[in-house]
Amino acid sequence: MRCKYQKCSLLLLSLTVICAVLLSPMRSMAQGEVLTLEACLDLAQKHNPTLQASAAIPRQVQAQERIADSLLLPHVDVEGGYTLQPEAQQVVMGEITTATQQRDYSHLSLSAKQLLYDFGRSKAQISAAAANSRSARLNYAALEQDIFLRTVVAYYRVLTAEHLLVAADDEAEQMADHLKVARALYAAGSVTRNDVLQAQVRLANSKEQQLVAKGELDNGRLQLNYLLGRSTTQCCQLSDKPLFEIDSLPSFTDVAARPQLLAQKEQVVAAQQRVLQARGEFWPQVYAHLGADYVDNSKVKEQTIYSATLGLRMNIYDGAANRSKLSAASHELSRQRLLLKDATEQAQRDYRSACNDAKVAAQRREVAQIAIDQAQENLRINRSRYQEQVGTATEVVDAQTLLTKTRSEFYRAQFDYQVAIARVCRAAGTL
Repeated sequence: MRCKYQKCSLLLLSLTVICAVLLSPMRSMAQGEVLTLEACLDLAQKHNPTLQASAAIPRQVQAQERIADSLLLPHVDVEGGYTLQPEAQQVVMGEITTATQQRDYSHLSLSAKQLLYDFGRSKAQISAAAANSRSARLNYAALEQDIFLRTVVAYYRVLTAEHLLVAADDEAEQMADHLKVARALYAAGSVTRNDVLQAQVRLANSKEQQLVAKGELDNGRLQLNYLLGRSTTQCCQLSDKPLFEIDSLPSFTDVAARPQLLAQKEQVVAAQQRVLQARGEFWPQVYAHLGADYVDNSKVKEQTIYSATLGLRMNIYDGAANRSKLSAASHELSRQRLLLKDATEQAQRDYRSACNDAKVAAQRREVAQIAIDQAQENLRINRSRYQEQVGTATEVVDAQTLLTKTRSEFYRAQFDYQVAIARVCRAAGTL
């Protein structure tokens, strides 16, 4: 009997352990997952819809590069067919007429053509295609940087909205307590009804701020989920652990490594090669040709003709098309150089602006932190004065509003600091 009880106890213990193992993931899901900023950036890199749609562009340009590479490789063609004529072709020699071929015949042709030299035209085209391919990959990296920055902004938008909602909830709670005190003092005849009305209005205003903060939080989560490629209904808890520190900011010289600048430099290289390609149109092409032509013809001895040709091909007149191509390529080169200059200056402005914003946000954060302590003490003093009937309700309400405003400014400065640092990293291409 005792053995039977022991078996039952072991069975119940096993079922308990199994249930605990099965329910633990459900419990963690119910509590909600915690996402760090680094995890959000990884999700954006893998699942962002804009990045997914743009991922094919570098592969497409790379295919164009392989097409250009084929210019220096031999081109092999094969052609075959069957021909039927009403009459066989004949030749007249004096009074004698004789057929030179059959009325119907099959034929097969195999040829190989190799470009030998074209004064750098093909090599310039290949180099331009390679530069375009590198530019496409760098532009994709630049797009990643832009998506990362948007993700950082959305991430801290959600965190800011969460903290502002907490501040609004706290203000509403404090205003509700103040309303209770005002009603109690009014019932005791210590204050006028105006204090109660004022407290009710301020409580309503605090609830309105709660709704605004809640709406901003919901919109921020929608934007963040879109950037991460997640369902709009997914909800998670974000970690407010800072990812960036001002000591780790890249230097000003690192801006030259920004993907946008590197991509634009490749565009300049491609434009230079297109100019060389257009100039090569004025020079001849030297080529070699090998061929084997078979014709099913019983009237001749050699039905297969082998040939080898060393040829020269050059355009004499094309209606000034080549000159127009050269002019267009030269103008395009000038445009790409100007775009590179503008992009470089823009990167420098972005870097300096982000550094300034980071420094200002850091100072704002320090000042706001001190102001919070002062505002809390100010609220405590005015609340005590009001309860002792030596202060006014307006002073209490103003003190609470000032505390909420100071806390909100601290949260904004704290997260603006992180966004500014992210902008610095993005300006240097290291985000």
